[in-house]
Amino acid sequence: MYYIEINYWNVIILNEGDNIMYKFIAIDLDGTLLNSYGEISNENKEALNKAIDKGVQIVLTSGRISKAIEYISNQIGRNNYLISGNGTTIYDLKNDVEIYNKCMSRETALKIIEICEANSIYYSVFGEKTIITKSLSYNVLVYNSENYKKSPDMKTKINVIPDVYDYIKSSKQDKFSKITICDSSNIIFKGIIKKMRQIKNIEVLDVAHMSRKKIRKGTSQSELQYFYTDITNKDVNKWNAIKYLIDNLGINKEEVLTIGDNSNDKEMIINAGLGIAMGNSAPKIKEIADDIVKSNDNNGVAEALYKYVI
Repeated sequence: MYYIEINYWNVIILNEGDNIMYKFIAIDLDGTLLNSYGEISNENKEALNKAIDKGVQIVLTSGRISKAIEYISNQIGRNNYLISGNGTTIYDLKNDVEIYNKCMSRETALKIIEICEANSIYYSVFGEKTIITKSLSYNVLVYNSENYKKSPDMKTKINVIPDVYDYIKSSKQDKFSKITICDSSNIIFKGIIKKMRQIKNIEVLDVAHMSRKKIRKGTSQSELQYFYTDITNKDVNKWNAIKYLIDNLGINKEEVLTIGDNSNDKEMIINAGLGIAMGNSAPKIKEIADDIVKSNDNNGVAEALYKYVI
């Protein structure tokens, strides 16, 4: 037996019993919910609010620090949790408290920084509330440009420090969510990745394709292109954080829907009841996904929500 469901996006033929109620939706930000300008479209906002009206938990999951995700979360409203640092931390928005933390130690961070410095490669250190870097370049340039749109209390705090190694070594701060390294040359980038994999007790994100971001400057715009990887503590990924959260909320993995586009979304797409890849996703992510929707510049998240939730 089957029935036909008609919605704004398409016509779907469903078998009886296929209409699963998803209670928990984890959504990546960059390349997924956000378009190339780092914005949420009105179509995506509307779909998210309709899903929340149905009682679904919407959880934003990103490599960004919590404050940067919170700014985006506020544009949606009514969501209770966020996952930052690619699964390093879970933040309870209602009670204003961190409920899960898998940060790397100062000792591990210094080992990574030492390799970056020895090879003159760009890196940025993500504290729990601050990004520490030597200059505004690559990924940090994107965060800095976004700060111009934000109120003072929502800005991503960026500390530009001439000697990051010495600063980290002598700092009172001893927990770090991740370190991102970037370079425009794929050859140099791959060489650094090989060296990073020799460090024990860390995860080195396997990103095969170039990141492309657009930055608006008044009426003009510029495009950033670079290779990057995120380095976190051992066994840190978005799915492990999601699993911790759904276990505490009493939600089964079959009731979880995840949407992403990149290597840091791999585990959550594989393990969720339904894992969805964006049209702009890396080829490896498309291969493992249960479904593929339109790109982040064409409201792919809204398409997924209308198709499977709303």
